[in-house]
Amino acid sequence: MTPAHAQARTGADGADQAVRAAHAAFLTARTHSREERAAWLDAIADALESHRTELVEIAGRESHLPDGRLGGELTRTAFQLRLLGEEARRGEFLGATVDHADADWGMGPRPDLRRMNVPLGVVGVFGASNFPFAFSVIGGDSASALAAGCAVVHKLHEAHAELAARTAQIVADALTAAGAPAGLFGAVTGREAAEALVDHPLVKAVGFTGSEAGGRALFDRAVSRPEPIPFYGELGSLNPVVVTEAAWAERGEEILAGWMGSLTMGVGQFCTKPGLLLLPEAGAEAAARVLPGLAAEADLGAGMLTEAIRDGFVVNREAVAASDGVSVLVEGSAENPPAPGVLSVRAAELGEDSEVVRREMFGPAAVLITYADAEELERVLGLLGGQLTGTLHSADGEDTARVVQLLQDRCGRVLRGGWPTGVTVSYAQQHGGPYPAATQHATSVGTAAIGRWLRPVAFQDMEDAQLPPELQEANPLGIARRVDGEWVAAQ
Repeated sequence: MTPAHAQARTGADGADQAVRAAHAAFLTARTHSREERAAWLDAIADALESHRTELVEIAGRESHLPDGRLGGELTRTAFQLRLLGEEARRGEFLGATVDHADADWGMGPRPDLRRMNVPLGVVGVFGASNFPFAFSVIGGDSASALAAGCAVVHKLHEAHAELAARTAQIVADALTAAGAPAGLFGAVTGREAAEALVDHPLVKAVGFTGSEAGGRALFDRAVSRPEPIPFYGELGSLNPVVVTEAAWAERGEEILAGWMGSLTMGVGQFCTKPGLLLLPEAGAEAAARVLPGLAAEADLGAGMLTEAIRDGFVVNREAVAASDGVSVLVEGSAENPPAPGVLSVRAAELGEDSEVVRREMFGPAAVLITYADAEELERVLGLLGGQLTGTLHSADGEDTARVVQLLQDRCGRVLRGGWPTGVTVSYAQQHGGPYPAATQHATSVGTAAIGRWLRPVAFQDMEDAQLPPELQEANPLGIARRVDGEWVAAQ
């Protein structure tokens, strides 16, 4: 791979070369076993670990994030690669299914049908600004695409350009040393290359983490191609937190402290930041008394990721503050890092188009919404669009079925008693949600993320030797399969 930092911008021609090289590598890689492909992911993880000191130093210099946070993020990234490698070995995401020929099938004779998922091909990935490792060059999108058997061309993020370029080179070198075909992972820079990546006929899907405006523009471009392709975008989220009256009476000030800690974590630059706190009116006076002190004690570190992100945050905060009925509970600032701010509004004053329930403030600010009764609470939840997360603070044994259902209808992940900042990588994780949280009903975190980069193919009445090994009668790879409607465990 040509080092991304060797040129200021890749351009359309450079993007075309990277995609064509990735496509050629994909054709070769799919002749390799899943065990070999899993070993490639392990090799990348090892390479990241071996360059830990160098990478964390570059990341700290470019992002203003502390070394402890960055070191933990690199650990998460290596863990994710290894976990997805194990999933590649297991092969359960293939969904291998065998229906033997059946002359007595209920609707008439059934042919021999065998179905499994196959990788799409070249995947374009756009990394995030706020997670230089975990959602960037070899973060969840890139790692899961490689685990699926695809090739990746990554659009490097300008917010940490040097780190992105160095990481991309380390990934490419690790793949080469592990025996992967050249070009399986490539990188491009600049807007022209980004647009060419989405447009390229050999690119079969795109993963994106970023702003709603940028993601929607690329989504529209992806689905407007002569051959539309899936665009898996994570765009934005307000992440409402509901506090019941019983929970407030039980531990109100503890909840406020937890909320302030979560919304200021990482200078409020988490996609899961709890941007709305729905509190019973009984808590309004205590919140006004307690929150200013909690905000003053918050440790925000060196500053926001970039000046442009800080400027955008200030604009969005001012727009929300100007909404009808909104007042300032805790004064923020326009410095870098900005002082934490809390706005307040009564649920009864919220209109359907209020910026409070529409606009994300990507930074250390949030809105306290006080509600008078269950009807007002449910109305506010009904105003919200799709969200990554929804959190409920309730008392043990309390009947919250209605609230949980409303959160489930709008959120990809529903929590009780905790805070949404922090998204573990695991088998049951869901990181996505209805639009505008995401553009597709899928997850970008966890082992299920692999499924985005696959498509199903059925084989009918084939000779056994013509079938992929995963579908051959003897199941030579010993993977879990569904045979004639019954699940057969891995051998």
